[in-house]
Amino acid sequence: EVQLVESGGGLVQPGGSLTLSCVASGFTISRQTMTWVRQAPGKGVEWVSTIARSGQRLYTDSVTGRFTISRDNAKNTIYLQMNNLKPEDTAVYYCQNDQDDRGQGTQVTVSS
Repeated sequence: EVQLVESGGGLVQPGGSLTLSCVASGFTISRQTMTWVRQAPGKGVEWVSTIARSGQRLYTDSVTGRFTISRDNAKNTIYLQMNNLKPEDTAVYYCQNDQDDRGQGTQVTVSS
């Protein structure tokens, strides 16, 4: 059974940092392209970042230079390091695989 479990969200002040984790089971992350997406209140799902099987990393423009996606194959886990957070980063963050399976998400709130 495919399962994705996100964690690491929380409340942080503008300029702060958080690291999100996504533990996968039922498949091997190194054999898939893994993606972080987010959904802000009242808005659609937005693509944030992708790490390909090759290790190539892609980011949406609004997070480039602030977010870093990575993976630990031994732990079958992907991460999203988020620095210099802004209020507009507030959203529920989800990880997903090539089959668009997603976890339950983790809430990130950036507010003073």
